[in-house]
Amino acid sequence: MRVDVNAFLGAYPWRKVPGTSPEALLKALDRAGVDEAWVTHLPSLFWRDPTEGNQWLVETARRETRLKPVPVIHPGLAQWEQTLSDAVNAGAPAVRCDAQYLGLDPAGGEMRVLAAACGAAGVPLMLAVRLEDGRQRHPNDHAAELPAAAVRGLIRSDADVRLLVTHADRAFVEEVHFGSTPEEARRIWWDICWIWGPPEDHLATLLDTVGTDRFVFGTGQPLRIPENSVAKLDLLDLPADRRQAIESGNVHTGLLA
Repeated sequence: MRVDVNAFLGAYPWRKVPGTSPEALLKALDRAGVDEAWVTHLPSLFWRDPTEGNQWLVETARRETRLKPVPVIHPGLAQWEQTLSDAVNAGAPAVRCDAQYLGLDPAGGEMRVLAAACGAAGVPLMLAVRLEDGRQRHPNDHAAELPAAAVRGLIRSDADVRLLVTHADRAFVEEVHFGSTPEEARRIWWDICWIWGPPEDHLATLLDTVGTDRFVFGTGQPLRIPENSVAKLDLLDLPADRRQAIESGNVHTGLLA
C-alpha cells in the first residue's frame, strides 16, 4: 500500500496549476500507484479565514474514500478549538497550520497552544517548510520559509505533540533531528518530496542516519510531480520492508500509537 501524506486540492493563487480538481487528483494517484492521499484545500492556506474551505474538503473526502481530509486550523481565530474537534470527528489523519502563510509567529504562543491541543487530541500537526522553490515564487509571495528552530521549539513544547513536516530538504531535517533529543525526534515525521534522491545521496544518507522510521511518502502534488517521489524510492532499491515502512507502515503505526 502507498499513502501520500502531502497532497492538495484547489487553485493556487500565484500561477495556474493543472490537476487541482478531485477527479484530476484521483487520476494522478492512479498513475503514481497511490492508494490513499491525505489532502488539504490549497486555497485555505491563503484565505483570511482558512476554515471556510474545510467543510468542502470534508464533504469531498466523504464522496471518495481514497481521500483523507487534512483541515487547516488558524489558532489566532475564534472557535479554532471547535475546528480541531470537527476535524477529529471527521476522521482526519492530521490537521495543518502553516504559520508563515497565516501571518503567525511559527514558534509563538498561538502555535504552541495549537500544538498542545493537537497532542491532547491525538492528531499530528502538519507544517510545510515551503511550497515552492524560492527561484520561481511570485514577487507578491512574501511568506518566509519555516525556520528549523520553530520545529524544534514546537516539538519540545509538549510531550504529546507529534509533527509531520513536509517539503524539508536534507539540511533542514538534519538541523532539527540532531538538535533534538531522541524522544523529541521520535515524534517527528518527514515527508520525502523535497529530499534529493539518486544520483545525490541525500535521501539514502538520511534513511541511514536519521532512520527509516522517521520518513513517510509525500508528493506535494499538484504543485510537484507525484512520480518524482516514486522514482526516488525505485532508484534506491530499498529492501521491501524499509520501502513499505516509508510508503505506508510508518504512518499507520504512528496513528495507532
